[in-house]
This record gives sequence, structure tokens and C-alpha cells, in this order.
Amino acid sequence: MIKTPYLLFLGDAPDQLAAKVAQGIKDWRPENAVGQFRMEGCGADLGLTDMTLAEAQAAGAKTLVIGVANRGGVISAAWKQVLLEALCMGYDIASGLHNLLKDEEDLVACAADHGRTLHDVRIPSVKYPIANGVKRSGKRCLAVGTDCSVGKMYTALAMDAEMRERGMKSTFRATGQTGILITGDGVPLDAVIADFMAGSIEYLTPDNDDDHWDLIEGQGSLFHVSYSGVTMALVHGGQPDALIVCHEPTRAHMRGLPGYKLPSLEQVRDLALQLAHVANPDCKVVGYSINTQHMTEADALAYLADIEQRLGLPATDPFRFGSGKLVDALAAM
Repeated sequence: MIKTPYLLFLGDAPDQLAAKVAQGIKDWRPENAVGQFRMEGCGADLGLTDMTLAEAQAAGAKTLVIGVANRGGVISAAWKQVLLEALCMGYDIASGLHNLLKDEEDLVACAADHGRTLHDVRIPSVKYPIANGVKRSGKRCLAVGTDCSVGKMYTALAMDAEMRERGMKSTFRATGQTGILITGDGVPLDAVIADFMAGSIEYLTPDNDDDHWDLIEGQGSLFHVSYSGVTMALVHGGQPDALIVCHEPTRAHMRGLPGYKLPSLEQVRDLALQLAHVANPDCKVVGYSINTQHMTEADALAYLADIEQRLGLPATDPFRFGSGKLVDALAAM
């Protein structure tokens, strides 16, 4: 188990979105976040207290969590200095990067010398099967997006919290490093060998009670040329009964792809539904989750109202305005 509480390492993250791992922990497990550590030039700020390693340790922090999801998941030389110092001081380190801690010889040696633990949450811990497409009992809802990092995880977490509060049977199913660090369990989907990705999601969402909902954390986008593969695995391996389409309306282009514009909600709805019907012909799109964090409240509410009128399904920002409408849609199925 990863020891809590955490000091969230933001490094030199260029913007807020690059610190999405730390942001997710701060928003969903605030009791585990002692403070933030930012290097010179960091463009992200969680609103937590900026702390040195010594200050955070005095406040009780036991693990330094790398809270940055940079392109390619690389540990830079500048980061390495901080990580080595943290190990020498008695911190464990947890990371969800593709660049694994266990592959860094100096970190491994330093951890061994000081009796510390390196946690790579992006290493699959199970030998997953190849997907077989057999229908499973229980119900499943998958968040699909117009782009990466538009709120798919937040949508599933918010819906799970609302359903539990109502006494409904639900489980949030983490499929990425942030979700795993928040809940302590899940499948690091983008680190699973391609042939076993869909099977890993079948494994993650097994047979369950007929009135139980698995809220599956979405990844990537069917329209993102870099990461569409993980989305396809979720659509087929998850066999969703319901889809929630997620969108961030202020984006000028796809994340990391300046030459690609975001698809429309209608395009995502139609393509995701067509592909979902391969594994579950009864799947339906039941609502829209809109990340309105960069919009005024008045503009956000007007945008949501327009979607509902235009597309005929409930729309909300589940983190800002609550997920009740989306949960109502699942309850009605």
C-alpha cells in the first residue's frame, strides 16, 4: 500500500492540465494532500500550500507523488535531483509515468540504501485474458470524450459518489494512474499489451448484481490519433449499457495535436454508439458531461441548456453543478 498523506510534486509542469494527476488527488482525496512542491517555471497551481520537502515531512507527508502527466511520461534530470533528495530524507515515491521508477538505476539504488519504496502504479499487476465478448451480468456506464483530459474520470467519480449517496449499487472502475492513486485499485490500461487491453476491462468489470452499475473511467478519445486505441478497448471490453459523452468547449485543438480540431458532440455520439453496438447492441447514449471550468456560470448554464435543447438529452457539469441529471438517466434504464 502507498503510505499517506502525500506531498504532490508538480515539478515544472507547463500548465494546469499537465498536473492532472495531482489535481485529481487534491479534488477527490484532499485529506491525503499535505501540500504541493513546485519547481521554478511551474505553470500549475493546485491552490495548496507550497512546501519544501522538509516542511511537508514535518507536516506528516510520507510519500512524494509525481502529480504530472507529461507527454511521453518522462522523468527529467531536474526532477531526478528532487526525487533523490526525497528518498534520502525518508520519503517513498509514487509515480504513474511511463518512465518507470524501477528502471532508474540511481533511484533504485538510493531507495535501497535508505529503506524506501518506489511505487510504479502504471505496471499491470495481473495477467489479463484476451477479451471473449461474452455478455456479463450487471450494468456498465462508460465516459467517452471529444478529447483527452476533458473530465471523463471526474464524471465517473461524481456519478459514483451521487449513486452511493442515493443508496444505489455502484463502483468506480479506475483505468488510469490518477484513478488508481485515488482509489487504490484499477487497471493501468495504457500500459497493458495491446492484445489484452479489452480483456483487462472485462476483468475489471466482472459479473455483478443486475442492479449494480460499474462507472468506467474513460481514456483518450476515438478521434485522437495518438490515443484512440485505449478508447476502443474500453468501448469493446467494457460492453457499456450507457455512454456519457464528455467535452471541454473552450479547447482550440486536440490535446497535443495543434493540427487537429475537436470533433462535435454529435460525431462522438454517433461513432461511439456504432462501435459500442458491436459488443452490446442495447447500448445507449444517455447524457452529456461538459467541463465548464473556463466559462462563467452564466455562460456555462446557457451552453448546457443549448445542448439539452439541441440534442434532447440531459447535460451538466457534474463537478460544478452536480451529476444528478446523469444519475437520473441511469436510474431510468
